Amino acid sequence: MNMRSIERLFETTVPLAGSDLTLAQLLWLVMCLVLVVLGARLIAELVKRLIFKPMRLNRGRREAAASLLTYGLVALGGVSVLKAFEVDLASLALLAGTVGIGIGIGLQTLASHFVSGLILLFEQPIKVGDFIEVDGLMGTVEKVSARSTIVRTLDRVSVIVPNSRFIDNNVVNWSYEDPRSRLHMPVGVAYGSDMMIVTEALLAAARRESRVLRQPSPKVWFTDFGDSSLNFELLVWIDNPIETAPIRSALNYAIEAELRKRRVEIPFPQTDLHLKDIEQLQTMLRPTEALQSSHASQPNRSSAPAKKSPETPSDYSSLSLESTNLRELLRRISYFSQCHDWELRQLIEYGYRQSFRADEVLFKEGTPGSSFYIVLSGKVEVYLEKLDGKVVATRGVGEFFGEMSLLLDAPRSASIRAVEETLLFVVERSNLQPILQRHPELADHICRELSSRSESLRDFGVQVATYGADESLFTVIRRRIVKLFEL
Repeated sequence: MNMRSIERLFETTVPLAGSDLTLAQLLWLVMCLVLVVLGARLIAELVKRLIFKPMRLNRGRREAAASLLTYGLVALGGVSVLKAFEVDLASLALLAGTVGIGIGIGLQTLASHFVSGLILLFEQPIKVGDFIEVDGLMGTVEKVSARSTIVRTLDRVSVIVPNSRFIDNNVVNWSYEDPRSRLHMPVGVAYGSDMMIVTEALLAAARRESRVLRQPSPKVWFTDFGDSSLNFELLVWIDNPIETAPIRSALNYAIEAELRKRRVEIPFPQTDLHLKDIEQLQTMLRPTEALQSSHASQPNRSSAPAKKSPETPSDYSSLSLESTNLRELLRRISYFSQCHDWELRQLIEYGYRQSFRADEVLFKEGTPGSSFYIVLSGKVEVYLEKLDGKVVATRGVGEFFGEMSLLLDAPRSASIRAVEETLLFVVERSNLQPILQRHPELADHICRELSSRSESLRDFGVQVATYGADESLFTVIRRRIVKLFEL
């Protein structure tokens, strides 16, 4: 084929939507449409980086806006190119309608995926960056396109999911609006275990894990009586659903360690065997029993002396205060001494024990207060740094501190350090309300102590609260406590 033949070939006219285009023009048309698509993608990417990202839009909204911008630019550029080549758009619309009918009949699934993709882009029930679960598949949404969505699993495997699955099936979006979620950790312990000790062990395990939220606070539920175990559930809140599996693993390690530390047994399934012909079995076993008794009568010099059985979980007489269960420690406090076990279990859910070494500083004056402390063992001293560390008071077993800044919403008015090894019962601000509601005598005691302590601190030149001259500090504190905690 010579050059003249090639030229005649490119000059051949091709009818297209009421227009006669040469083959060369048709090739240029196709190239221009390809350039429009590539240019639209490039412009959308630049807009996403230079405009959307500085606007601090989240990743999902940036990707959705960029996709819609790409579709709009492609549609606008395609129409402009067709007009430039004098293509009759009316005829093309008729052709597109005919093709659309064929697509609707022969490619219903593809059309369903496309429409589902548009719904996902506009409604955004899921968006890029969300951690989702659909049909047992868990992962992070990496890209939402017109036909499918790419999900990156926890094993870093990319799975292409058709968009219709997100519309037709139930989808769990762990990141929708509020990323916080609650984990249920089932635990079974042996029958006869002290439930109070089990509750404290599970809560201690939850507080050992830094990825568990302190608020809402962890809870323990006694779910049911199993075939071979008492079944509990530890409920904790997390704010990073992607870390669900590692957090579960860490909690299981911590639960096992806390239960072993308190000598709580984790049982295994057991089966009872019932024998009907017991007399016949005894007759068969008599020769064997006689042989075993003859061996037992002979001395066994190689046998080791019997080991002393370990302490039972209820024997705490020889254990340290750190090992003593929290229920017994709380019973030493006067306003908790008459509490029933179920009331003490609620206290253990709202607070936890914390130990300090001698001379260890718990907090310094001027810092914000967020916790309430009760001394379970040991002693702490209250001192003022502005008065060269002058000790103004000491707190022993059964006394409390930290309530002044907590209830008056003021910075710490003094510093606290441990005089000796000290064990404290710590209650966070949000958990103090249910304790005061269930123990009004503790609220009254706090009011009286706050009043006297404020007067004593004022003697050293420390002003902890301001109030009118026509009312006492006790009245102010009592009114504030009632208002704060709805007593």
